[in-house]
Formats: sequence, structure tokens, C-alpha cells
Amino acid sequence: MTAAPSDLEIVGTSLADRAYVAIRDQLIMLEIRPGEPIDDDELARSLGVGRTPVREALKRLEGDRLVVTYPRRGTFATGMDITDLAHISEIRVQLEPLAARRAAGHAARHVRDELDQLAVRIEELDVSRAERDELMRWDLAVHRSIYRAAGNPHLEDVLVRYDNLATRIFCLFLDRLPTVDQHVGEHVGLLRAIAAGDADRAEDLARGHVVGFERTIRAVL
Repeated sequence: MTAAPSDLEIVGTSLADRAYVAIRDQLIMLEIRPGEPIDDDELARSLGVGRTPVREALKRLEGDRLVVTYPRRGTFATGMDITDLAHISEIRVQLEPLAARRAAGHAARHVRDELDQLAVRIEELDVSRAERDELMRWDLAVHRSIYRAAGNPHLEDVLVRYDNLATRIFCLFLDRLPTVDQHVGEHVGLLRAIAAGDADRAEDLARGHVVGFERTIRAVL
């Protein structure tokens, strides 16, 4: 089995940056459940950092809508409901196709070659044996690679934020979804369309991927 990416992404080298990525990982993968209180002292101990980096990370995560702070009550993992799915999908269905089109039309040849190699690695996955976190890490890695290849850092920032939120929803229902292998497999065609520079096909596949995701989630509600 091809090894999953070891991190969601590499972001900076400061303690606050590392705390941000580690806590965000726990929130996305639902190791910290929706609505659960955040104990910054415990997080600091588990991550081997001080409270200040953790608090800085939590401020960033609040901006990402992954945590919420209430006066005199503390900080909690953001809750989820069906309205979130509709709102997130409304944004992603517009911006994911744009990122795919830009990547296909503007990414350098070596970047598109890397996306083609990523498609090969996805094909090698044994979805039936892969752990949930491994599948989600591959899903995140594919989307982040496409966002980066699009070459627009502002678009990338927005899409990373909403892909994080969508992935939390995916993790919440993953054990009830019958078509995870199909969802993962869709990445192969999308990556190859971008690698081939086929902007029209990449745009169509990205749109269908987002629409299909929402439809699949709603089917198990």
C-alpha cells in the first residue's frame, strides 16, 4: 500500500505554526469532535509546546471557523449541521472548477508532471484496506496540490479553508458512505486532465466531484 502523506501540509517552522497544523489536523479528522471543549493546557502538553503557541494557533483556527470562543465559557470545536453542507458546497462548486481550470491552463510542466505522479499513487491505493485518516489525508493532499498548482494564493487560501470544513463533514459520515472508493477514484481523472492541460475537462470533473460529494452526503442523512 502506498504510504499516505505524513502531514496535511508544511506551514512555517515556528512553534505556533506547528501547533496550528497539529490542532487543525485533529479538528479536521474529528479527533477533537464537533462541539467538544478545547483544553489549551492539555493541547500544549500533548504537543510539547507552551500555552502561547497553542493560543496563537487557536486564534487562527477561529478565523478558519474550526473553533469558536465564547466569553466566560471557553473555546470549543465548531459544531456542524446540514446547513453547513449547503453553504460550503455553494462556495466550492464555484471555486473548485476555477482552480482546476487555472491549474490545467497555467501550471508549469513540472507541476503538471507531479500531479500526474500523484494520480498514479492514488491508483495504487487499496481503498478497502486503508484507514479513514489515510483516505482523508490523500483527499486533502490532492485538493491542496490542485489549489497550489492554480497559482493564485488568494484562491488557494479560500479553498483550503472550505476544503477543511468539507473534510470534517466527510469524516463525520465516512463510516456510512458506500462509495468512498468512487470518490477517491475520481481524483485520478481530475489530476490527469490537469496534467494533460485539458482545462475544460478539468473544470467539468472538479464541478462534478463537488456536486457528487454533497449528493452522497445527503443520501445518508
